[in-house]
This record gives sequence, C-alpha cells and structure tokens, in this order.
Amino acid sequence: MPVFIYSRHAQEELVRRGIPKMLVDSVLSNPEQVVPEQGGRVTYQSRVDFGAGRIFLLRVIVVDQVDPAVVVTVYRTSKIEKYWRNTP
Repeated sequence: MPVFIYSRHAQEELVRRGIPKMLVDSVLSNPEQVVPEQGGRVTYQSRVDFGAGRIFLLRVIVVDQVDPAVVVTVYRTSKIEKYWRNTP
C-alpha cells in the first residue's frame, strides 16, 4: 500500500471543512474509485455517510508520481453524479 503525506493545504482543509482524517485515511486505503485528473494528479473517491443518512462523495486529490504520495486537498460534495465514473 502506498504511503501518503498530507500537504499543509490538505491539513488546513480537513479542519476548515470538518472532515475527519480517519475518513480520508479510509478512502486512501480502500477507495471505491481512483480517477485520473489533469496535471498528473489522481482522485481517490468513495461515497461516505456523514451521519443522518447524508451520503457525500469524499474526494482526495493526490500527486502519486512522488514517493511518498502527497495529498494535495480533500473535500466532500453532494454532487456524486458529477464526479462518479461509470465504467463499462
């Protein structure tokens, strides 16, 4: 399993957005999807229950072409359909 470090920005966003690091670590270790992005980044994403039945897509943007891989930022969105990749 890859090793991940969190950029200062990612750490600040976890706090600002109220996202538990434990949830991000869970997505990184067992993502539902890994989606290639522009600029050599990848997004690890999973649908996560944030309580009271509210399902969000937790997206973790990573630069994985370095060792250890760097978590650039993290956010959750209710627009799951916008980012979900249906594979044939």
